[in-house]
Amino acid sequence: MSLAAAAKRIVGKTILVTGASSGIGKSTALEFARNAPNNLKLILTARRVENLNELATQIKSEVGDGVKVLAVKLDISNPAEVRQFVPNLPEEFKEIDVLVNNAGLVKGVACAPDIAEEDINIMFQTNVTGLINMTQAILPIFKKRPDGGVGDIVNVGSIAGREPYSGGSIYCATKAAVRSFSDSLRKELISTRIRVIEIDPGQVETEFSVVRFYGDKSKADAVYNGVDPLTPGDIAEVIVFAVSRRQNVVLADALIFPSHQGGAGVIYRKPT
Repeated sequence: MSLAAAAKRIVGKTILVTGASSGIGKSTALEFARNAPNNLKLILTARRVENLNELATQIKSEVGDGVKVLAVKLDISNPAEVRQFVPNLPEEFKEIDVLVNNAGLVKGVACAPDIAEEDINIMFQTNVTGLINMTQAILPIFKKRPDGGVGDIVNVGSIAGREPYSGGSIYCATKAAVRSFSDSLRKELISTRIRVIEIDPGQVETEFSVVRFYGDKSKADAVYNGVDPLTPGDIAEVIVFAVSRRQNVVLADALIFPSHQGGAGVIYRKPT
């Protein structure tokens, strides 16, 4: 089947993307819009709502009025905000079909016992608790549909959840938790038509490293010296591909590397 034909499967759907203000989330929103430009609803969430508004303008400029965009300021690490999220949605956006749990972050490269408590808390609250709370908020919408429920949950994990590395113990632990949650959820929903999809990127060039190094761009840039990392668009294409499969097909687990990467710590760098 052609990509254009597969894209028809997302036409008319309502898609929620968390962490959509930049990086993979932003690219995922754009990729969905480009594949269903005439009939689609996008709910985009992040803490930086001004970035979401800019993205909404970009989508309208690229594809026109066929894609309706709702930008929502949301900090998924705050359970109270997540609890109010669905009740506060406009009626036309409440029938969500796809949840892309993309919001996440990493802080620091410290090793125990020198890891800042604040960094531990925000990574777990965002990457784990926030993702789980968002899933629990949206899942009842899916489960009220026929055949035990219909919908897609896409959890963006990481190679870090499969292969822990020094200096990343907390981040790796959070992504391992996402992996376990995804696997358990898939088994719990086995009698339904709800698909649980995990997408685990390797090295991707986003704001990820800038956040990790507390805004130090020179340190962040050094992460990509001598390499050709994945782009956010590469991961967005895989997410849209997974969601646009036939209903009975679940791309349950995908690990995506750039060609120079063989593992979390196995990266070839061109000599400078």
